[in-house]
Amino acid sequence: MSLIECAGLTDVGRRRDNNEDEFLTDDSLGIYLVADGMGGHKAGEVASKMVVETVYGYLKTTACDDDATDKEENDETLSFEKNRILSGIKQANKIVYETSLGNKDLKGMGSTISALYFLEYTCIAANVGDSPVYLIRNKKIKLVSIIHNVFAEYAALNPDGKNKPNPKFRHMLTRSMGISENVEPDISEIRFLKNDIFVICSDGLSDKLSPDEIKKVAGNNLPENACRQFIDIANERGGDDNITVIVAKVKKTTGRDKLRVLKAIRNGILNIKKKILT
Repeated sequence: MSLIECAGLTDVGRRRDNNEDEFLTDDSLGIYLVADGMGGHKAGEVASKMVVETVYGYLKTTACDDDATDKEENDETLSFEKNRILSGIKQANKIVYETSLGNKDLKGMGSTISALYFLEYTCIAANVGDSPVYLIRNKKIKLVSIIHNVFAEYAALNPDGKNKPNPKFRHMLTRSMGISENVEPDISEIRFLKNDIFVICSDGLSDKLSPDEIKKVAGNNLPENACRQFIDIANERGGDDNITVIVAKVKKTTGRDKLRVLKAIRNGILNIKKKILT
């Protein structure tokens, strides 16, 4: 397993009475989760906690189970691990949805979910909603999750930027956990490298700092210090929402060493074949 240096932090912000964000880090399993809840009373924090606990519990208890996925819903074009994460997210969605139907105080609750799951050579990123996942590599930053809100989907369909939606729809989600019986997460798999930095956050942070600012803070500080700076900056700029962030830096990889060995063996075999043919 790769050595990940990680820290996570959450803060209620300056305008909210309660924190509806939830996060989890497990370096031993390589699992990192951020959820941003929504709903009246305290339903949002119930939803986000439920999502994180369900997804984490599913991944943890099925780590060595070859039958861990929903066979009927499996996507044959995806790897076993991708299908396992999708199954965990869909299970969490179902639990939140059914709970909200059965409790009038929790009716309409929902949440985002953004997940990183480190395997031996690659990292799987999966998300529902608008809690972004960034990858910082070679002093460049890119978004590796898909933002599911009105503004982001409009921008994807209208690159010229004309006739933008009303600003009041800025945070209107087009996809979220627990609102419908079924949900379709977006998912991707990335080969990670030494010194890669992944940042997962709620929109309480991404609304206050640009990607370049996130790159600068995460790239110039240890994960724990970066998280503290992120919270402080977001609060200094208004703290309008709950603020949650995870910073995970790849300090060492085992997979790359194995790949070098395999490449050397392959090249050796090819050289032997060439000698035989000549």
